[in-house]
Amino acid sequence: MAILRSEEVRDLSIEEMNEKLAELRAELLRQKSMIASGGAPENPGRIKEIRRTIARILTIKTQKEGATK
Repeated sequence: MAILRSEEVRDLSIEEMNEKLAELRAELLRQKSMIASGGAPENPGRIKEIRRTIARILTIKTQKEGATK
């Protein structure tokens, strides 16, 4: 899955953001389990990118939810 930029995330609906979060969290879990089992990740920087994208989505989601109230 490609890393999403802020502009791309802002264009998503809340439901789409929840789907992307689930996908990213599953990918992060796979990457961490690969490292825990002793394997080397194909792209070590990918974990950092995934974590940042999750944080980006959660931040924008919170902003959108606050604006609708």
